[in-house]
Amino acid sequence: MLLKNGKTRKAVTLAALVLSAATALVSPAAAQEKKKALPRGTPVLWRDRDPARLDLASGPGGASMRPAARRLTFLKEEKGGYSKKYRVRDARGREWVVKVGKEAQSEAAATRLIWAAGYETEVTYLLPRVTIPGKGTFTNARFEARPRNVKRLDEWGWERNPFAGTRELDGLKVLMVLVNNWDLKDENNVILHTPGSGELRYAISDLGATFGKSGGPGFFWRVTRSRSEPEDYADTKFIDRVEDGYVDFDFTGKNERLFEKIKVGHARWIGGRLARLSDGQLAAIFRAANYKPAETRLLTRVVRARIEELATLAP
Repeated sequence: MLLKNGKTRKAVTLAALVLSAATALVSPAAAQEKKKALPRGTPVLWRDRDPARLDLASGPGGASMRPAARRLTFLKEEKGGYSKKYRVRDARGREWVVKVGKEAQSEAAATRLIWAAGYETEVTYLLPRVTIPGKGTFTNARFEARPRNVKRLDEWGWERNPFAGTRELDGLKVLMVLVNNWDLKDENNVILHTPGSGELRYAISDLGATFGKSGGPGFFWRVTRSRSEPEDYADTKFIDRVEDGYVDFDFTGKNERLFEKIKVGHARWIGGRLARLSDGQLAAIFRAANYKPAETRLLTRVVRARIEELATLAP
């Protein structure tokens, strides 16, 4: 368009500004519409399984799903996240995402503890040593299953989900503090769907930033946080105080506001569930993640102490 005078120029400029503002307003909604609609199904976050009867050495996949890692085929490198990850196929033709590095052990352990409490989780195993052709040999590699019949749908939000206000969602939040998961991003969550099951399973897919310390106050948590450091984990405080029917946790990290209104009864409920685990089961969690014997004893003791804090909270 030719701008023949100042009025025309101003009119076009104003129109451009209005269009820009309108675009900014509708863009989030448009982006939301681009997300695929979820299939029909019952949302599932938690199941009433008996913690005392679980095999925590094998975890949610059981002994039968353990990867056949004697012969792996490298498929591709998985992008994103803190840790290096590879997609592989094992000797039985099953696909896995292998995570190597600092988060592998802590994630394998956290998955088992959260599953023991009744929550939906990924299927994970920790292999002490594995060779991925063309990529190298790694110690402490976490294998996370990618079954062909399980669809990985959209992420779910801590503040946007079907379970708001329930004791089960509060219980999961409490578990995040118990394991010191300071990386509470929505993108670390996933909805899993097996066609024909009638269920939409809400799980946390990334639990690597656990069993360390969540960091200091304010900005300093970013430089003082740690992952998979048993001594750091043992040195952190868990519950600060109980006030007006809510539990105040000593926690810093992403989305701290999620823990502002955790009811005492909800925290005590999840503590009671976990209290049914034996010390042997707790130790099995950390042995399955290949922690050293001294680290296993330390982590078992600290987790037991935190469980007792929850289970004995005063009304």
